[in-house]
Amino acid sequence: MMTRDSIETAYSFLHQKRNVYIHSSLDWQKDDIECAIASFADAMSRELFDAIGEGRSDFLHDHLRFPDDISAAVSKLEKMLCLK
Repeated sequence: MMTRDSIETAYSFLHQKRNVYIHSSLDWQKDDIECAIASFADAMSRELFDAIGEGRSDFLHDHLRFPDDISAAVSKLEKMLCLK
């Protein structure tokens, strides 16, 4: 189920991790963030994951697409919460 609480939790976690990720110059730190986000995505409600990932099963799991995916996820969650 997709509740406002689940959207807020996902937004808070992904927003914070994205901000660290985009400013980091440490490969190991970026890899750790990717692993943490992938684990979070695996535990996320399927409905919310599908809504932000547009049905892509590899969303937030693909190393090459991760920077774009994390930014897209935060943007979509902001819109869901009417923050932007």
